[in-house]
Amino acid sequence: MVKHTKESILRMCREQEVQFIRLQFTDIFGTLKNVAITIRQLEKALNNEIMFDGSSIEGFVRIEESDMILYPDPNSFAIYPWSASEGRVGRLICDVHNADGTPFAGCPRNTLKRVLKEASDMGYTMQAGPEAEFFLFHTDSEGKSTMSTHDNAGYFDLGPVDRGENARREMCLILEEMGFEIEASHHEVAPGQHEIDFKYDDALTTADNVMTFKMVVRFIAQQHGLHATFMPKPIYGVAGSGMHINQSLFRNGDNVFFDPNGEGQLSKEAYYYIGGLLKHAPAITAITNPLVNSYKRLVAGYEAPVYIAWSSQNRSPLIRIPSKRGKATRVELRSPDPSCNPYLALAVTLKAGLEGIRNQISPPPPVDRNIYDMTNEELDAHCIRCLPGSLYEAIEALSKDSVIRSTLCEHSYSRYREAKLIEWNEYKMQISQWELDQYLNKF
Repeated sequence: MVKHTKESILRMCREQEVQFIRLQFTDIFGTLKNVAITIRQLEKALNNEIMFDGSSIEGFVRIEESDMILYPDPNSFAIYPWSASEGRVGRLICDVHNADGTPFAGCPRNTLKRVLKEASDMGYTMQAGPEAEFFLFHTDSEGKSTMSTHDNAGYFDLGPVDRGENARREMCLILEEMGFEIEASHHEVAPGQHEIDFKYDDALTTADNVMTFKMVVRFIAQQHGLHATFMPKPIYGVAGSGMHINQSLFRNGDNVFFDPNGEGQLSKEAYYYIGGLLKHAPAITAITNPLVNSYKRLVAGYEAPVYIAWSSQNRSPLIRIPSKRGKATRVELRSPDPSCNPYLALAVTLKAGLEGIRNQISPPPPVDRNIYDMTNEELDAHCIRCLPGSLYEAIEALSKDSVIRSTLCEHSYSRYREAKLIEWNEYKMQISQWELDQYLNKF
């Protein structure tokens, strides 16, 4: 990662005639926010002197304590490649601090930093790599999304069947200009569904990259007359969009999960990490799958995990261990979807893994067969539990899990829970088209 200083940022802005800076931060629900300033205010921003009204941001603070300060991370500085040569635009990703200068506990980036500090105190650094999927839909004459896709292509299909290929190619090029290392891009299983994979990095950089990735994908799609959505399950009857998170722990440059003499060449720490993830999986799901719609994806038959189990040989369980070893040894958590807040998702998964290591939680034996084909009796015999079946079940699991709940801090937990229960209750009162089709003329 490129290391920037205050002086190097000011010099780059002068040399490339940057006129505007977007100071970006993320609310607890994973929505990207920004405060735009002119270049004349940049030095002030780099001195942590830009304030904003936190009471206007959902999930932050009350109006009585609204003044908050943005602390830009110099290493996050980038210039938008699509901005005009005159009046170019740069960005800085920020932490949110209280008016007295202390870190705001409800800032998701600060939440991840707290857990990364806990890992550091145990001697670990976390590396993470996401696999984010999304859909591209046509827009109507008013620029609003339709449900019409560009293609009827399938997994790994090529153009001209995959007509979204041009948009996807430009997304990759723009991301590379912004410092991403793109490893692969391809059409996914469902019509109009795509995936772009970028190289893993330290957890904080990865979370920043996910937010930048989603912004770029949406912007380039719009330039092509398309709408990009990270909604987990926009279309009935086809696979939804996931964001598998590959994760590993390192110490002194070595992958802690790799042990050439361990069973499956996995270390004890790797097994304990898996055990921690499995134990806290129900509560984690409230964060990694945060929408009512998320649970339309987490159903059997559409390549998304439903069962709390692990394997090194198949993709039906919650956790898969990819075959590569050495520095590439990693745990792949398959349940998250791209609507989640990446800072909180990485924070709770890391916290669960660290708890597994700290308490030496051994996972059950791996399940190396297709769990979807197992009977209820076989599931019971293997002590395989299900992930929460709804947002309400996941929030209830979170409320009962003191470890994952404490990861968020009481402020974020209470605001998050309140908002998600409102979302659930509003959903329960809706009358769907399915209900009208089924019941209106029958009863």
